[in-house]
Order: sequence, then structure tokens, then C-alpha cells
Amino acid sequence: MGMKVKVLFGIMVSLLLVTGCRTAYYSTWETFGVHKRDLLKKKVVAARDEQKAAGQEFKSALTRLKELYGFEGGDVEKTYNALKKDFDNAEARAEKVHGRIKDVETVANDLFVEWENELKEISSESLRDSDRNKLRETRRRYDELHTALKQTEKSMDPVLIRFRDQVLYLKHNLNASAIASLKGESMDIQSEISKLLQEMNTAIARADTFINSLP
Repeated sequence: MGMKVKVLFGIMVSLLLVTGCRTAYYSTWETFGVHKRDLLKKKVVAARDEQKAAGQEFKSALTRLKELYGFEGGDVEKTYNALKKDFDNAEARAEKVHGRIKDVETVANDLFVEWENELKEISSESLRDSDRNKLRETRRRYDELHTALKQTEKSMDPVLIRFRDQVLYLKHNLNASAIASLKGESMDIQSEISKLLQEMNTAIARADTFINSLP
């Protein structure tokens, strides 16, 4: 399969998942020997990579806010434009993180439902018990990952709301005194971003652990 064909195929099957045609989505992948377990791994990898990209955007925002805190005169409009760009980038990445997490949740839920149902089809008690233990362990690791992902998702929105407040305030008050008045707020947001970055690193580590646990 050529690179262009692979890209078009990936877009097609992704659209099937987004539009809710999950049966067709899974069937299409299975014709190529890719099953729900494989898809979950792919979705977790994508969510992890999106977390990393979002982390870089929030790091840039943190750096910009520190520069804002130390502002001692200069081009106020330039400072605002840079801050606005950082906010837009962080907001866009956060939206993508939300989407990636939703994809993980959808495939994980479908995988576990299928796994539970197929356990009933195993006639050998010993094999059924062994498979059930594997399901239980996979679900445990997934729950740890999911908790970490949801924590970062929960933390991103309040940070973005406060960040947006500052950007809008500066838009309407482009002067040095306005920047000075935001220093206290900026310190609070810096602390929240630092905490968010720690949570993102935890989620990334959980994702790596989960990915490595899958065959």
C-alpha cells in the first residue's frame, strides 16, 4: 500500500469512527488484520503524542507569561501579539487533546465489551480464566491511563480560561500599566501551567506503560 493510499485509507476509517459508523470502521480495519487491540494501541500513541505537543505549547505560554511578568517597558503591542499567538496555539492543541482522548475512550470501551462477550465463547475453563485475568489486568492499566488523561483534560480548561482573560484584557488595554496590573494573575497562571505540565508528564508515562503492556 503506497503512502498516499495509506493516508487516504487512514482518513477514511477515521471519519467512520468520528461519524459513529463504528461497525464499518472496525470491519474495514479487520480486513487488513488490524483488530480493536491494535487500534487502541494506535489511539493511545496518538493521544500521548498530542499530549507532548500540547505540553510544548503550554511551555511556550509559560515562558511568555514569565516575560510578561518581567515587562519593564517596550513594544506593548508586540508583547500582546506574542501572548495571543501562544494562547491560540495552546487552545488549538487542547482541542486536539480532547479529541484524542475521546477516540481512546471509544475504542477502549468497544474492545472491553467485545472481550467480555468473547470470554463466554471459550469452553475451556482454564483458558477462560487465563483470558479473564488478562482482561482484568489490561483494564486496570487502562483505568490508570484514563485517570491520568482525564486529569490533564480537566486541568487544561481552567488554565485556558484564565489565559484568555488576560489576552482579552490586554487587547482592550494596550499599555504598560495594564501589563503591570496582571503580574499577580500571571504568577497564578504560571503555577497552574507548571502543575498541568506535571500532570501531562504523568499521563505520557502512563501511556508509555500501557502501550508497552500490549503485544
